[in-house]
Amino acid sequence: MKFRACFAFVGALATSGLAGAQPALTIYNQDFAVVRERVPLDLKAGENSVTFVGATAMLEPDSVVLRDATGRVQLRVLEQSYRADVMSQGVLLAINEGKEIDFLVRDRDGKEYTVRGKIIRSGYNPGGEHVAPIIEVDGKLRFSLPGEPLFPTLAGDGILKPTLTWKIGVAEPAKFNSELGYITGGMSWRAAYNLVAPEKGDTLDIVGWVTVVNNSGKVFENATVKLMAGDVARIVSKRARPEMMRAAMAMDMAGGGVTEKAFDEFHLYSLARPLTLRDRETKQVEFMRASGVKAPVIYVYDGAAMYGAYGGGQNRDPSYGTQSNSKVWVMREFRNTVENKLGLALPKGRMRFYRHDNADQSLEFTGESELDHTAKNELIRVKTGDAFDVVGERIRTDFQGQNRQDYAEEAFEIKVRNRKTEPVTVRVVEHLYRWTNWRIMQQSDEWIKKDAQTVEFHVTVPPDSEKVVTYRVRYDWK
Repeated sequence: MKFRACFAFVGALATSGLAGAQPALTIYNQDFAVVRERVPLDLKAGENSVTFVGATAMLEPDSVVLRDATGRVQLRVLEQSYRADVMSQGVLLAINEGKEIDFLVRDRDGKEYTVRGKIIRSGYNPGGEHVAPIIEVDGKLRFSLPGEPLFPTLAGDGILKPTLTWKIGVAEPAKFNSELGYITGGMSWRAAYNLVAPEKGDTLDIVGWVTVVNNSGKVFENATVKLMAGDVARIVSKRARPEMMRAAMAMDMAGGGVTEKAFDEFHLYSLARPLTLRDRETKQVEFMRASGVKAPVIYVYDGAAMYGAYGGGQNRDPSYGTQSNSKVWVMREFRNTVENKLGLALPKGRMRFYRHDNADQSLEFTGESELDHTAKNELIRVKTGDAFDVVGERIRTDFQGQNRQDYAEEAFEIKVRNRKTEPVTVRVVEHLYRWTNWRIMQQSDEWIKKDAQTVEFHVTVPPDSEKVVTYRVRYDWK
């Protein structure tokens, strides 16, 4: 699976069109990114040693591609080394294990003095749990540092930033800007949508945001950013660090600031403005805006929803299906079409719903839900909460066929009570969970078959009234 992502990555390199030293990023919503940068090379004929300082701390070394994007220089990477153990107190303690160094101590009066101590154990454990250091002072062991460590001059092989080193072979001297690309962990993005409705009515205004998170250990200055939406197959390395586990449309795409296109089996969003992403920074960018989206509120009563999955083999247990929940779901339903002021492939993300309170023009939060990746022209239906003034009740009124080998029959009564001052239409969902061979013998209202074992009754309940739905179903076992 991983090689497919790498091929897509190489294709992205071929068309990246990087200008100057400006880095380019394609960030996936799975905690990784593709990084592309220019690396100036001045090579002599034969073998050359080249060092690149400033890679990310979560680079995947075997994903590195170094090449001449123009194809004029045929270079060979004979050898590659990657070091991410940048200089830190922990690293320097580890380098000096078994040696004595000075520790700076400040007393209560602010006076400073030094204590000599031998580093028995540094406590440095990259990617693992913290281990207490062990320092020997005056013949006694301490499981903590006696003061601020004062290290000798920086060792010759120490590095201040993650570094790539190559042995590169070329047939002839060449001076050019090579293109470096690699996959790194520690970068991710997610979408979020704020949907605002008037106090009365079924239209929505939608603003979409993307949140970009950089925990890669590197600062990207004025980077060209693309966001890849979709579930890309990835093989997670067992050695991965713990932090890596954790159109002509009616829509205004943030003033033309974001473009979107299908790419392979995914969707690619390009931000028009370069972004500076500092290490451990979270940044938000508006990527879409739509007004007047028709999104009616619908009420759904699924009285047996607690039973989860239905279908499979025959279910002859007479006690099954006798319980009921009283909650009526409140949902929003709308089409992701140009005609409905949308028509953009929407990346998955959290949807937060608000309504205007006309009394003081404030916005009040009314619920939230998760949107999955949604292609254009698809129907979106999201739950925003449970109704307060609309409740349901479901009881079984009859059961026949216990211990029979040929059939079973049962009857149900579903009550929906509306305590609002206006009528509501409720979709009463019933699951025919005993067997796929069924037929409804009697019913009080017309029903719609939704799938092999689900039917719906659409009923209108007047204000402060109750509507009763009844039906009888027969299952033939043979």
